[in-house]
Amino acid sequence: MLAPDLVCPAGSLRALKLAVDAGADAVYLGLRNATNARNFAGLNFDEAQLREGVAYAHAHSAEVLMALNTYARADDTTPWFEAVDAAVELGADALICADIAVMAYARRTHPSLRLHLSVQASATSHEAIAFYARHYGIRRAVLPRVLTLAQVTQLLKHAGAVEIEVFGFGSLCVMVEGRCALSSYATGQSPNNAGVCSPPNAVRWADTPQGVEARLNGLLIDRYAPDEPRGYPTLCKGRFDVAGRRDYAIEEPTSLNTLALLPQLMRAGIKAIKIEGRQRSPAYVADITKVWREAIDSAAAEPERFNVQPAWVAQLGRYAEGQQHTLGAYDRPWR
Repeated sequence: MLAPDLVCPAGSLRALKLAVDAGADAVYLGLRNATNARNFAGLNFDEAQLREGVAYAHAHSAEVLMALNTYARADDTTPWFEAVDAAVELGADALICADIAVMAYARRTHPSLRLHLSVQASATSHEAIAFYARHYGIRRAVLPRVLTLAQVTQLLKHAGAVEIEVFGFGSLCVMVEGRCALSSYATGQSPNNAGVCSPPNAVRWADTPQGVEARLNGLLIDRYAPDEPRGYPTLCKGRFDVAGRRDYAIEEPTSLNTLALLPQLMRAGIKAIKIEGRQRSPAYVADITKVWREAIDSAAAEPERFNVQPAWVAQLGRYAEGQQHTLGAYDRPWR
């Protein structure tokens, strides 16, 4: 069975090199500005680092996919268009885009540049993907994490020449990606423009007699016991009092883990599996990449005898959000 590409996150040059060394077929990364959807201080690449990263990846037969996946500001598209030019000049193999203006600029000024449709574009049907392919020449589409396995399989039957990439492991988003404006109500900054769900300057932690409080622009998101694991505060994963019960009202912190579905996804014809986590540590990138490299190679070699190894589950469990795994929307038992 044909092995899909393993696409891994690189929030830093160190993470890029570790991912490549651990067997990634491609890494995805962003510049240090609002043009990418992981716009955190201390993450991402300046031009010198990107040039070095591209050279390292290419020397090891890996590709570099540059995330240009936020929506350009209506009052100034310049940073997004300049990022397209920079990607070409620095040797990126493809752009991951969501904004049609960015895609149109890329196709007009750099017609040979390969374009991938970002998950932020929220294309959940083969008709939507065909639209982007017809008008902007996209070669691959990254599916949002809201489709069942049956829906993914059906979409693949009609995707034509467009490659399909799906998420395999990492944090989940309860919203339809690219359509969430939840945090903008608390911070005044849309994640689709600013590149972060919870801007760091709006996040505050405080020790109180009731526990450690996490706040977003003054709003209480969660309160933790001294020995309780603490997640980065986002509104959708906060605990709130609802009808007299304090619990995760919208989404519980948990990580997507589709190792068990790997042979089915491969038989359906996916081209690539993406690992989420540009904001995570280089150690996370190295360990998760190693597990998925072994799993993909095993499934490709003997798909009918593929079994999820306990060692893989244990390693992934170390990095799972809330120490929990889920198949997410791939498996909806209530339907």
